Amino acid sequence: MVFLTLSCLVRSRGPDRHWKVQELLKHARHFRGRKNRCYSLAVRAVRRAFVYATKGRILKKRNITKDLWISRIAAATREHNMKYPALIHNLGKVIPVFDFTLTLSPIIIQSREQ
Repeated sequence: MVFLTLSCLVRSRGPDRHWKVQELLKHARHFRGRKNRCYSLAVRAVRRAFVYATKGRILKKRNITKDLWISRIAAATREHNMKYPALIHNLGKVIPVFDFTLTLSPIIIQSREQ
């Protein structure tokens, strides 16, 4: 684009603005109402959706880790023919400060190697 005056250069947003708007509206296409057509509403809705997506990924990782520890503890109780409360109680007697990640990791690794 050729601009003859400085004011025209300042006022022109250029073609890049169009692609930026279209990229954002692409993320908002499945929203209901004006949120999928109006740029200012779509900006808020897409930003909120991305925040929820990020939180969802964090919660998903947390749930996977939690389920993994539950299955590992269940495997340890089956291996030693103990109930869960008895296993936790005995681990608490052996190790005064009981922390799942530090305490059960070597136990799980040892049981896999044998």
